[in-house]
Amino acid sequence: METESLRAFVAVAECGSFSLAAEQIHLTQSAVSKRIATLEHQTDARLFDRIGRRIALTEAGHLLLPRAREILGLFEDTQRALTSLSGTVRGRLSLATSHHIGLHRLPAVLRRYTQRWPQVTLDMRFLDSEQAYQGVMDGSLELALATLAPHTAKPLVATPLWMDQLHFVCAPDHPLTRQRSLTLGALSQVDAVLPGEQTFTRAMVMSAFNRAGLEVSVSMSTNYMETLKMMVSIGLGWSVLPETLLDDSVHRLDIDHPPIERPLGYLFHENRTLSNAARAMIDLLEASRQPPSGA
Repeated sequence: METESLRAFVAVAECGSFSLAAEQIHLTQSAVSKRIATLEHQTDARLFDRIGRRIALTEAGHLLLPRAREILGLFEDTQRALTSLSGTVRGRLSLATSHHIGLHRLPAVLRRYTQRWPQVTLDMRFLDSEQAYQGVMDGSLELALATLAPHTAKPLVATPLWMDQLHFVCAPDHPLTRQRSLTLGALSQVDAVLPGEQTFTRAMVMSAFNRAGLEVSVSMSTNYMETLKMMVSIGLGWSVLPETLLDDSVHRLDIDHPPIERPLGYLFHENRTLSNAARAMIDLLEASRQPPSGA
């Protein structure tokens, strides 16, 4: 059973599409189909049901998927261990980043990395932080840059690098701008637009209100900070935004509450042998670490 056939199978299962899987693993759609056909022949089982344009795992496919991930993880871990012996920084680095970090924290690091180690192929994916956590957990990602969860349990290792201060904001012409020294209680009476319910950032905001015995009226939500900023700027409600996104299109509110802080950093699986490419990336990330407040 070839690892490349297993890789194609996992890609199709995760993408739910032969064409999207082909883009992800840099093959033609016909090549992906051929590898799936080879795997089905080797296992003597149909792995996908093809109903119109929809792709769904069969019972055999569901049985194979976790085992395929485990086999690929062991194979890649062995490759990394052997490559690390030479000390050469090359090969493939599967890296995920949240959209906000990718736009506002990572460009300078990536520029230095690609200039210093051109032999590394970056397989970089823009994912929500929660998806990045799952990717590191299931082994499909070697390294992730994300908003860190309030508590990261083993076998994941999370290291904070930067602290994002989230400021309360509204539109420049919103009625809230006419009030001074607002309280969380006053905000709880006005509609908010916040990150999605499953995000770590949303949990941090809700926790601040819950500790004060307050509820938040959320009228709309999105996982993208840039979209939240647009929604705030046109008057759909108040929200929280990091310092990097504040400009004249939004108004920072004077709230009788300290800014909510969310840690941003990197994470990896403690049982995974990190490649030299991943260690080189971590070194550059550590060099970009935000100094402690007051330092």
